[in-house]
Amino acid sequence: MRLGLTALRAVVGGAFAAHGAQKLFGWFGGPGPDAMGQGLEQMGIRPGKRSALIAGASELGGGTMIATGFLTPLGAAAIVAVMDQAVRTVHWSKGFFNSDGGYEYNVVLAASVLAIADLGPGPLSLDRALGTEKSGPFWALAALAAGLAGPRVLERFAPEPEPEPEPEQQRFVRDQQPVSAPAPAQRTA
Repeated sequence: MRLGLTALRAVVGGAFAAHGAQKLFGWFGGPGPDAMGQGLEQMGIRPGKRSALIAGASELGGGTMIATGFLTPLGAAAIVAVMDQAVRTVHWSKGFFNSDGGYEYNVVLAASVLAIADLGPGPLSLDRALGTEKSGPFWALAALAAGLAGPRVLERFAPEPEPEPEPEQQRFVRDQQPVSAPAPAQRTA
């Protein structure tokens, strides 16, 4: 079981850390914070850049914690938070199945990190080496509660996004139509 748990932590945590690095730094072919922020704005998530930075930091930090087995319940909470936000803002309306853009995969990933928080990171982990290991149902449920509450707390206490400037209104209708020369007058002989 040691090898299996270590492999699960490394794969799931490493994948999240890589996704976070894509958002934060543009590594691994990722968009970086500006382009990710613009993408989130197009999905209706505002302010986009701030949301991209929070998601990227949660994925990078939480993924690194899971992969290394360091402060494992905290890492699980960060990943649950990102998955909850993704489900609520992008995937919920598309139904359950991933093939339709639904939330199936997000739930599997959240369940994976919660299982790791419940079982503990295992003997090949920083938590075990440092004596900071916390695991069991209490810690898994605490990670779930913190992960579900985190995005809602941020949304509630975050400053309101600045309103988008309204497009400049045209004063005259003729400004919108091309100007053409009048037709020459006809002469009769």
